Amino acid sequence: MNISNIISLLSGIALFLFGMALMGDGLKKVAGSRMELILYRLTGNPFKGFLLGTGVTAVIQSSSATSVMVVGFVNTGMMKVRQAIPIVLGAILGTSVTGWVIALSDIGSTGGWTDLFSTATLTGIISVAGIMLRMFSKNSSHRHVGDILMGFAVLMFGMSTMSAAVSPLRGDAGFVRLLTQFSNPLVGILAGAAFTCVLQSASAAVGILQALSSTGIIDFAMALPILMGIAVGAAFPVLLSAIGAGVEGRRTAMVYLVAEAAGCAVFGALFYGIGAFTTYPFMQNVMTSVSIALVNTLFRLFKVILLAPFIPLIHKAVCLLVQEKPEQEKPVPEAVRLEERFIEHPALAIEQSRLTINDMAQEARKNFVEAIALLHGFTDERYKAVAEMENSVDRYEDKLGTYLIKLTGRELTPRQNEDVSKFLHTISDFERISDHALNIAEAARELHEKSMAFSDEAAHELGVMESALCEILNNAVQAFVNNDLRLAAKVEPLEELIDALCDEMKLHHVDRLQKGLCTLTQGFVFNDLLTNYERVADHCSNIAVALIELESDSFDTHEYLSSVKELKSDAFARTYEDYGRVFKL
Repeated sequence: MNISNIISLLSGIALFLFGMALMGDGLKKVAGSRMELILYRLTGNPFKGFLLGTGVTAVIQSSSATSVMVVGFVNTGMMKVRQAIPIVLGAILGTSVTGWVIALSDIGSTGGWTDLFSTATLTGIISVAGIMLRMFSKNSSHRHVGDILMGFAVLMFGMSTMSAAVSPLRGDAGFVRLLTQFSNPLVGILAGAAFTCVLQSASAAVGILQALSSTGIIDFAMALPILMGIAVGAAFPVLLSAIGAGVEGRRTAMVYLVAEAAGCAVFGALFYGIGAFTTYPFMQNVMTSVSIALVNTLFRLFKVILLAPFIPLIHKAVCLLVQEKPEQEKPVPEAVRLEERFIEHPALAIEQSRLTINDMAQEARKNFVEAIALLHGFTDERYKAVAEMENSVDRYEDKLGTYLIKLTGRELTPRQNEDVSKFLHTISDFERISDHALNIAEAARELHEKSMAFSDEAAHELGVMESALCEILNNAVQAFVNNDLRLAAKVEPLEELIDALCDEMKLHHVDRLQKGLCTLTQGFVFNDLLTNYERVADHCSNIAVALIELESDSFDTHEYLSSVKELKSDAFARTYEDYGRVFKL
């Protein structure tokens, strides 16, 4: 084998790995987002989890990617370790599908009309179709299908290049002696594991073994230990992904290693134990890419069938291997769902962001209600609770803002872009509502410390205003959480009513000052409260507008509000009048 063959081999490996990555990325973008969401929503029983793990891995072409997602699910509390075990077992089987795709490279030219089905012809047709979709289609889904086709074509070309580069090795005595060493099960397993750790892909390692089979000197005795080692080595990237995860996340990553190691150990003990007393007639059979794909699938199927009844035992084993330290620091609650591993899977990241913002919204609403309650019964403990909740909402905004900005750097579907825009628009409004709640709490503390009380008329007006604010805040939060546009449409009429009430209350306050019913100091606090109340209503309006504008693919808030107030639709007028009858001074 000369330097030219070595360069051809390396270029073939590079093309093969690039083609596999391109095809896998295209598959993820076309179907991965939906599959990822299904993966954690429909894991009600072990059998269903196993089927989902197999299916998702077959689609996204990577057991490591599936297992890393599952580590994220468990790390965020979306799933228990025991629920994750069947999915990991399914991923172990699902990754064998890639070997069958690669086995298509064995289709050769036999002359005549069968040339239409040769690898070269299929690769050419698929590559032309892929580049046409990639270059000329404006539809993003069609372009991703083009990526899949191009990735497949590059993968096939890489396989052909590798096969051609290693063909001279069939007569190389040194290479034959080296491969003979792999007939020793221990040596073969270690070599396969080490090779997979370097590549960080079991599918790629199996593909390269399939390319080497074109030399005609790899027999069953050599291939089986290498395939066993590849299976064990595939746990390495999953273990790497668990660095920085919590105890449950690390236990989930360990499931992959425990399952592969236990499966290989039992299979090896049975296969080679029986082989010690009898002779297998197929041990010297020459392997092809098809037979390697078949052995790989049967070996993995045996493992998952063997391990399925022992899910509780696997769970106990990983709990013993990864033990929780009593002093271990728990994650900050508001950061738990925002799992960094999901950034690679935007559908999951957006779903988790949505759930986190929902929590943030409910906490901001609760904080406002608690602040209002302080005006009617102040205690230091309740004031501290409001301040602590305000800090919590601030942390929500910081973490969500950072997380969503990272998401904007990924390729998102139009709907996903709209969701991220909506979230970025609304998190600051929820944070500001909590800020105003703290301002109201500080006003309540000032009233308490100075032993001040509002006149009966002022107290009545504030009570009406507080009821209206609780209504608009509940509407805005529920509209956001449930994506309820009907409820969102009720926010703007009430916001306009609250503005009118504030103006009226300010006039009444001036009148009371002139009559001596209120002092100047009370007046400052009263005006501060009205300012905060009005701002809270404004932020509720912003939240509702973001929801409504999302449906029209626009975020021109000023234009929307102007059109609403100018047109004064019948529905707007009716809602305004209805609220006017309920909230009147």
